[in-house]
Order: sequence, then C-alpha cells, then structure tokens
Amino acid sequence: MQPTVLKPSTHEGAPVPMLILTKQQDHVEAINSTLRRAGHPVHCTWLPDASDLSDALIQINPELLIVFSDEALVPLEALKDLRARTQPPVPVILVSQTVDEARMTASLRAGAQDVVSLAQPERLQLVCARELRAFRLERGLNSTLTSAREYQRALAAFMEGSADAIALVQEGILVDVNPAWLELYGYPDAESVRGQPLMDCFEPDSHTALKGGLVACLTGKWSDHALRVTAHLSDGSALPLEMELGLGEFDGEPAVRCVVEARRHDEADIQRRLSEAVRTDSATGLLHRRYLIEELRERLKEPIKGGMRFVALVRPDRMEQVVAQLGPLLAEEFVAQFAAVVREQTSGDLGGRFTGSGLLFLIERGTERDVEAWADQVVTKIQSHVFRIEDKTLTATATVGLGLVPASVSDPSGPVADAVEANRKGRDHGGNQTYSLDRSDSDTRVQAYDKIWVRHIKAALMENRFRLVQQPIASLLGEDKGMFDVLVRMLDEQGKEVLPSEFIPAAERNDLMKNIDRWVVGASMSFCAARKPAGIFVRLSKDTVNDKSLPIWLANQLKASKIDPARLCFEIAQEIADQYLLQAKELRDQFKRQGFRFAIEHFGAGADPKTLVDHLKPEFVKIDGTLMQGLSTNAQLQQRVKGLVEIAKRVGAITIAERVEDANTMAVLWQLGIEFIQGYFVHKPEEVILG
Repeated sequence: MQPTVLKPSTHEGAPVPMLILTKQQDHVEAINSTLRRAGHPVHCTWLPDASDLSDALIQINPELLIVFSDEALVPLEALKDLRARTQPPVPVILVSQTVDEARMTASLRAGAQDVVSLAQPERLQLVCARELRAFRLERGLNSTLTSAREYQRALAAFMEGSADAIALVQEGILVDVNPAWLELYGYPDAESVRGQPLMDCFEPDSHTALKGGLVACLTGKWSDHALRVTAHLSDGSALPLEMELGLGEFDGEPAVRCVVEARRHDEADIQRRLSEAVRTDSATGLLHRRYLIEELRERLKEPIKGGMRFVALVRPDRMEQVVAQLGPLLAEEFVAQFAAVVREQTSGDLGGRFTGSGLLFLIERGTERDVEAWADQVVTKIQSHVFRIEDKTLTATATVGLGLVPASVSDPSGPVADAVEANRKGRDHGGNQTYSLDRSDSDTRVQAYDKIWVRHIKAALMENRFRLVQQPIASLLGEDKGMFDVLVRMLDEQGKEVLPSEFIPAAERNDLMKNIDRWVVGASMSFCAARKPAGIFVRLSKDTVNDKSLPIWLANQLKASKIDPARLCFEIAQEIADQYLLQAKELRDQFKRQGFRFAIEHFGAGADPKTLVDHLKPEFVKIDGTLMQGLSTNAQLQQRVKGLVEIAKRVGAITIAERVEDANTMAVLWQLGIEFIQGYFVHKPEEVILG
C-alpha cells in the first residue's frame, strides 16, 4: 500500500515533514490537528504498515517519526536501527493509550525519545516541539561542523600552495605557518616555529604596533591596513616588511591571519623595478639628486590640501672626521646606514640624496610643530644609534635644516636654499639640532605680508568667503559616534581655497581671530541644526578665550539656532590654557552652564598637563599631534602618551589622538588605551554642505 500524504493548507509556513506509523487514519488526523493548534504546519505521511518504512525514511527524510506502539506494527527493538538510517537520527515518539514510568523506561531503552498519548494533547504538543527543536539544532550543528571541516581543508590547501607567507596566531602564539612563511624566515619545518610567540619573529621596535594590530583585528576594528614591521629572521638578520592582518580560524577558535604578500614578478612589475633602480641611489635607497628635484617640482605644482610643507636637509655632523676614521671607501657604507636610520622616521615622504652625505626630504605634516617634532626625532635617533662598519663602531650626530614651502610657492629653489642655509647655521652652532632660519614678526617682509592679508581677510569676512570643512573622528573601541573636527578655509576672490597656514598667522598678529572664530561658531551651529551630528569640535583662539562678551553672544546664537548645545564642544590649545588659566576656567564653567562641552587640544604640549586637567576637568582631551611623529617605534614617546591617557582617565576625560597618519600609529594607540583618533589616516577634511 502506498503512503497517504496529508498536506497543510497553502497559507501556512514551511511544513514539517513527518511519518506516522498507524493503522487508523483518524490517528493521523488527530496528530495533524493537535500540532497545527500548537503552530506547527505539518506535512504528514501516513504509513498503515511498516513495509514501506525503510524507503520512506530515505525518500522523505522526516524530522519526526510517530509510532502508535499499541498496534505493534514494528518491534520496539528495531527503533534504533530505523533511526540510524537518517542523519542526524530522526527522533521517534511513541503514542500509547497508557503512559507510565515503566513504559517510558522501555521506550527510552529501545531508542525512542518519549511516550505520549492522544488523551494529553498539550503534552504531545510540547514533546513534539522539543524534539523538533533538538533535531534542527543537531542538524544545524552537523552542517556547521561539516562546513568548518571543509573550510579547514580549503584553508590548509590554500596556505600550502600560496606564494604569500601566511601565519595563524592565537593569543600571541604561532599555531600554524605555511611553507612560504618558513622560507621567508629560514626555518626548516613548521614544528620549529609552532608554539613560538609571534613577537619573537619581529624586532622590538615593531612589537607595540603589532600587538595593537592583533587586538584591533580580533575585535573587528581592523580593515585593509598594512603594518610596517621589521622581521627578525632565523639567522639573526632584520628584514623590513609590510604585513596585512585579517580574521581567521584555527581548530574552531578565532585566530589572526598574518600575511606577507609575495612579490609579483610579472613584466609590468619588472619594468617598474628597473625604472626605480635607475632613479634610486643604491647606497641610500633614496632618489638620485636629479630625479629628486624633478619629483619635487612636480609635487609642488599640486597645492597641499591641509597642513604645512617644509624642505628638510639632513646631514651628519663632522663628516670629515668620519672619513678620517673609516677611510673614503667605508665612509660610503656609513652614509648608507645613516640613510637607513633616517628612512625609519619617514612615512611616504619624498626624499633623495642631495649631496655626498646630505639627504633632502619634502615633509608634509599638520603643523609646523609636527615638522619640528619629526626633525627632532631624526636628530635623537641618529645620536642614539651605534654604527657598525666592518670591525669598527662609531657614533654620530646630525643636523636638520628646515625651509618653509609657502602654499603659493611651486618652485622649490627658495625653500631648498633656506634648508641648506639653515643646515649650515645649525652645524656652525654646534650641530646635533634642528635649525630653521629666523623669520621674526618684526621683519619688514612680514609686515608687508600682513598688510596684504589683513585686507584679504576683512574682505572675505564681509563677503562671506569662508568655508567650514569637517574631518571625522573615528572610534577605536566601538562604533563611530558621528563626531567631527571642524576647520576653516578661506576663498580668495577667484574662488580658490586658501589654507589656514597662510592667513591665520596674519590674523593672529592683527587681532582678527575673534571675528574668524565667531564666523566658525555660527557656521558650526548651522551644521548642528542641519546635520545633527553627535558632536563637533570647534577650536577657539586666545583672543576669544579673553573675550568677555562671548557668553552673551553664544546665548543669543543658541536661542536663534535652537540646537542641542551638547552637540558642540569648544576646544582650546593647552598652551593657551596654560597662559590664561583663570580665563579658561571661567569660560569652561560658563560652557557647562550653557550645556556646551569642553576639550583641551594639543594635550601634552605644555609643562604640567596633570594640574591643567585638575583645574579644567574637560570632557575630552586631544593628545598633541607632535607626539604621533615616530610614535610606533619610539618607546619613550609611547610611555609619554600612556601617561597622558592615565591623567585624562583620572578626571573622566575621553581621549582623542590628533593627526594620526598611518596604520602603525593607530595600532600603537590601541595598546595605549586611546579611545578616538583623527587625522588624514581616518579621512581627509571635506567641505561641509548644509543645503
């Protein structure tokens, strides 16, 4: 006899395939209606005898087998064998007129999941729901395990055949590596490295950034960022690398996948490398002088989008003594090592060999202080380095000469001449320092410069030729909060953008900053009204900090704009707060009464940050951007930033790192407990569009 199928109505959900072994169709109808009342649309297949049961189990693949045991259509001892024909084993429920503990025990021993009766429909519903849920969970688990095994096999095959060097890391320990990784490091087999701390594979300077990257990756906050690291190979040598991190899995547990991409040797790559070889000085790894000047001219044709440009000339001091100590041939090896140390402090900066031992760089940073911090890092790094030339060792110092590149200048001749002259004067003053030419405000050229800019600034204010730009502030610990730093730009009469570095110094010297600040605050309130960001940061100048009329003006602006004042966070630089502490404290109290938030920027640039936050108790502190210069490889800087984070947390202030420019710096900031970052690594500033 062929099985009879009782189908659910078409309006119900996905049906549950079931087999019901009974002589009576009424029993099937009873089960069907009972389960429907419990919300289970069922697809019942009636089997009047057991002859078709084996085929039905295979063909229908039921989620539940219900057997009316009093009818003795199938022996109880056969239930275990029947269940084993499906995967996972189909749950079996026996239906009997009487249900007692003895019958339950016998049914469980036979392989059934439970015994129910039609006289207790609610218990029947609950038992069926329980077994369906358990069956589906087991099936889902089996599917997941199968997929995991397939994934592991595919991953193992991929790692084995990949030309990229790949390692899997759990809790800082290498748990698996592929042949390319072994070849890269020079190990004979995987057992030589499994169980080894990942940090043993890298030089100490790379550890902090690498630890931060691993943590960020495991928490899902790392995406497509390449870390610059220095590998420690099995023979003791060091090799600079770029390594990508991604989430992986090993033995069913989360892991970090570290990948060093293999070099591609296709024809285009070979051509590129040949071209680079022709243009690059083999000793220093930097551009030859001719190509450096060509690149410099091309770069300066493109206006900088923000920050400052300087030309920096880096030369070792007393080079004649180095030549005398090493001889003219080995002196070239000294220059090569000197350049390697300097290159460690650069991050995509254009550089080349300008003179025999002099290296020239175009440095683009957020502020002049950032450039000076970079230069000081170079000077410190050279002074602390021990140069090993064959069997000789020596120490050296260096001088960095800086030449400003004004935003309107596209010819490098003047800035390069200034850098050369500054370097010469720095060495004349004893060397081992950063030096820039004196451009005092009393200089006649500065006065003439100011007259022009004052006229332009006043005209721009009258004609509303200022623009607001926004830069996102990104979270390192959770979801981004929708916070922005706002900056001001000025448009000239032709509609071209003018950077703050061009007009702000003149505005500061000529008492125009209060007017510019008020324009920025008004535009920021319009931004808050139109876009409703979680928070925007507006910096105030020292003129505004000392402006007694500011609170009244703000109250009127707040009333007119009808914004939530908590969206606006006013920030002042630490150097201004140090100089005008009483005024800053009074202003901060006024902000609190009006509902605005308060921040200190350039935190760490002053002498006593701890006392300052104790007085001002800001909601936010922005760690000074100069401390980001070389942070990823400088343990002293890292300790300094960590100390600033602890000071901020003691008063409940949220920390934001300024001017973060690369993935290594971000990874270190993870380790140091920084909560937010801003800078070109996060996003370039873009114009605020309110319409």
